[in-house]
Amino acid sequence: MNTIIYTILVALFIGFILGMLLGLFKKIFAVKVDPKIEEIRAQLSGGNCGGCGYAGCDAFAAAVAKGEAPVTGCVAGGAACAAALSKIMGVEGGSLNPKVAFLACHGTKECALDKCIYEGVQTCKAAELSAHGTKKCAFGCIGLGDCVEACQFGALSMGPEGLPVVDRSKCTGCGKCVKTCPKHLFILMNADTKGSIAMCSCKSDNKPQIRKDCTSGCFKCGMCARKCPEQCIDLSSGIPAVDYAKCTSCGECIKACPDKVLHLFQEL
Repeated sequence: MNTIIYTILVALFIGFILGMLLGLFKKIFAVKVDPKIEEIRAQLSGGNCGGCGYAGCDAFAAAVAKGEAPVTGCVAGGAACAAALSKIMGVEGGSLNPKVAFLACHGTKECALDKCIYEGVQTCKAAELSAHGTKKCAFGCIGLGDCVEACQFGALSMGPEGLPVVDRSKCTGCGKCVKTCPKHLFILMNADTKGSIAMCSCKSDNKPQIRKDCTSGCFKCGMCARKCPEQCIDLSSGIPAVDYAKCTSCGECIKACPDKVLHLFQEL
C-alpha cells in the first residue's frame, strides 16, 4: 500500500516539476506576435479559400499586418472586411471591385453529346485525366461537380441540365472554381459588368464537327462581330471577346448569333 502511495506522490511531484519547466520554457522561447494580426484575423471570412493569393487566412493576416498585402485582399469578406481592416491598419480602404464566377459553357446534356459511358472515379479531374473528358466537345463541361465540391460558400450547385449553376448572391469571387475546373471554364468577372458575353469556350475551327459535337457551340460564323454597331467584339481567340469599355448592351450581337451563344451578363 505504501508503495502505491509513494508512486502517486512521486508522479505528482514529477508532473509538477515538468509543468513548471514547460511554463518557464514557454516564457523563454515565446515568439512575440503582433496584436494586429489577431485583430485582422478576427475580421476575415475564415474560409481559407486562397482567393487573397495566400495559403490561408492566417498567412494573409500576417501579410496585411506587415504591409505586404492590401486591406482589400480578402475577396470573400467583401467591402465590410476591407473597411474593418482599413480601420485596424489606419489606412484608406481603396476601391473594392467584387467579382463573381461565370461558367463559359452552356452545353447541356441535351445539346452536348457524350463520347462514352464513363464509369471511372466520378470527378471531373479523373475523367479528364483518363478520357480527356466525357463530352465529344473537347472544351465542354464534364459535369461531375468538382467545382461544387470546391466552393466553400455554397454558391455552386449542379443544375438539372447537367451544368453547374452560380448563385451570385453567395459567390465571393474567391476563384476556387477557377482553379478546380480541369477544362478552365470558369472566369472571374466584375460583378457590375454590363454587356454581352459568350457562354462557350470551344476554340475549334472545325465547323462541321462543332455542329455534331454540340448544337449550342459557337459556330465561328462571325455574325456577332459584323452586326455590332460599336465594333467591340474580337474573334481572334476563336471565342467572341467583348470590349466592355465600348459595349452598350444594345443586344444586336445576341440577335445575330444563330446558336444563342451570346447573352447579356447582367441578365444571367
